[in-house]
Amino acid sequence: MQIETHKVVTLNYTLTDKDGNIIDKSTDNSFAYLHGANNIIPGLENALSGKKAGDNLNVSVTPDEAYGERDEAKTQDVPRNMFPEDAEIQPGMQFHAQGPNGEMIVVTVVNIEDDTVTVDGNHPLAGVHLNFAVEVVNVRDASQEELEHGHVHGPGGHHHD
Repeated sequence: MQIETHKVVTLNYTLTDKDGNIIDKSTDNSFAYLHGANNIIPGLENALSGKKAGDNLNVSVTPDEAYGERDEAKTQDVPRNMFPEDAEIQPGMQFHAQGPNGEMIVVTVVNIEDDTVTVDGNHPLAGVHLNFAVEVVNVRDASQEELEHGHVHGPGGHHHD
């Protein structure tokens, strides 16, 4: 069965940057997604279209087909009092914040100086060229429930809160 829209695809993958440093890795057929539902970055999803179980491929994805280019306007200094009073803020911590259009975004603390915290609203992989070594483990039809929900459900179904 070939990978196409509305198929559930199970992969093993290793994700590295341009220098070969491992960024992420799946283990034991643990990564499954619904093809065509925007569950993974476009560059990888496009490369997987038409592949089948047993296929192995290496995919290089540019930032525009992944998490976009870095936008320095998304880095800003904010007053310390905008964070919970009891929070021990450290660089690398992530917080949910409200974006300029009211949407929820994740910001990462990059620096703390006196009463000012510098946060970055870019995705941590923005601007990074990504390299995937992928093994297609399985391809199956999605269930009606998976199609309705737009994502894969594990064994025994899926319960939303």
